[in-house]
Amino acid sequence: MNVQALRAALLDWYDARARDLPWRVGPRDHAAGVRADPYRVWLSEVMLQQTTVPHATPYFLKFTARWPTVRDLAAAPDADVMAAWAGLGYYARARNLLACARAVATDHGGVFPDTEDGLRALPGLGPYTAAAVGAIAFDLPTNVVDGNVERVMARLFAVEAPLPDAKPELKRLAAGLVREHRPGDWAQALMDLGATVCRPRAPLCDRCPVAAHCAGLATGAPEAFPRKAAKAERPHRHGAAFILTHGSRIALVRRPPKGLLGGMLALPTTDWRAAPWTDAEAHGAAPADAAWRGVGEVEHGFTHFTLTLRLLRADGDAPATRDDLIWAPRHDLDALPSVFLKAARAGLSNLL
Repeated sequence: MNVQALRAALLDWYDARARDLPWRVGPRDHAAGVRADPYRVWLSEVMLQQTTVPHATPYFLKFTARWPTVRDLAAAPDADVMAAWAGLGYYARARNLLACARAVATDHGGVFPDTEDGLRALPGLGPYTAAAVGAIAFDLPTNVVDGNVERVMARLFAVEAPLPDAKPELKRLAAGLVREHRPGDWAQALMDLGATVCRPRAPLCDRCPVAAHCAGLATGAPEAFPRKAAKAERPHRHGAAFILTHGSRIALVRRPPKGLLGGMLALPTTDWRAAPWTDAEAHGAAPADAAWRGVGEVEHGFTHFTLTLRLLRADGDAPATRDDLIWAPRHDLDALPSVFLKAARAGLSNLL
């Protein structure tokens, strides 16, 4: 492979077709000496883990309007940040976000470290995020490999090993293309190529600036790369969620700070387990002694398991059996994680 020709072709394409993203300094401005804000780069990269640009963008705009600097975010109450994060999923990221912002504000004077090792030392920054911030914000020649880049490498080199076993090889191949010249633009060009042209399904090979270098295209079936091992079936769990209302309010709880959906507002629930809950068991775990009745169920998928939540409803005039209930307006539930927002909406709609 002619690496110099491949890099030139992809960077020329990026100069002409770079996506306009609210956290990005475009190639023309970058060439004129404008540097990306490390805070905005870091925040966008954390938000984009496990979600898409269209979904993450409104969250990014709201966060940066409310907390325009890392010092502002570091000073924000935990509950406010967790509520603003609701809907992005993977809520441990929000806790790590606060820990990192506070470390930058407290230990680094509000300035992100400008070395890959320094970035890696921050709370919650793994190898990928540190490499991305290093390349995009500081023009360090780091090896930035996300899912898009893995797919591009697998096709460029027709890698036969299936994911996830192929990850080290794909990372090694990507590292072989990194140079001191324009490392931040190079990283973003690869990401843009994977997101807009070298797509998971139906890649647009006729529009690809590096098609002439692609071994996967030469096989006649580029979409067959990356190879994937068969996925193990996710286990299924069961629980009951309690919709306790009192007039225009609904009872919520705040989940423990650690663990799944840690620190988030939620409906009171039973534990989630492999076996369905009987009525007697569910009623025994209810947050109030009341005449509970079933109002349906919802299904939800997490990364490692799927969940069926039975919905039980009662009126809040009955005395509560737990003192941690938070009474919130029924019309203002957007701070709930998606599983509980789904359950609350379904349960409340069944009351109409």
